[in-house]
Amino acid sequence: QLQLVESGGGLVQPGGSLRLSCAASGFTLDYYAIGWFRQAPGKEREGVSCISSSGGITQYAESMKGRFSISRDNAKNTVYLQMNRLKPEDTAIYYCAKSKYSFCMSGGFGSWGQGTQVTVSS
Repeated sequence: QLQLVESGGGLVQPGGSLRLSCAASGFTLDYYAIGWFRQAPGKEREGVSCISSSGGITQYAESMKGRFSISRDNAKNTVYLQMNRLKPEDTAIYYCAKSKYSFCMSGGFGSWGQGTQVTVSS
C-alpha cells in the first residue's frame, strides 16, 4: 500500500527549529518529486517547498526562502524539511505529497500523508 508518513512536528518557540520527515512505504521515492504543504486553521492549503526526484532542483515559497531547507535521502526513502527561525505564522499542519512527475510543478500531487502539527508559540 502506497503511503507517506510525516513526523517531527511539535511545539517550538519563535526563532526555534524543527526538522520534519516524510517517509514513504509501498513505493520508492526515487522517481518522484516530493512536495511539502501546510494548512493553518481557517486558511487554504499552501505550498511550502518541493524537491525533484534527483534532489538537484528545489523550490520554496517566498516566505520560506532562507529559513527552510528541503532535502531527500533516497536510500532511506525519506524527504526532510528543515525549518529554522520559525515564526508564529508558520503554525500549521504540514503535509507531504508525491508528485506524479519527477520534477516540481504545480498540480499532480497526490498520495497525501496524514500531516504533522507544527506550533510556534512562546
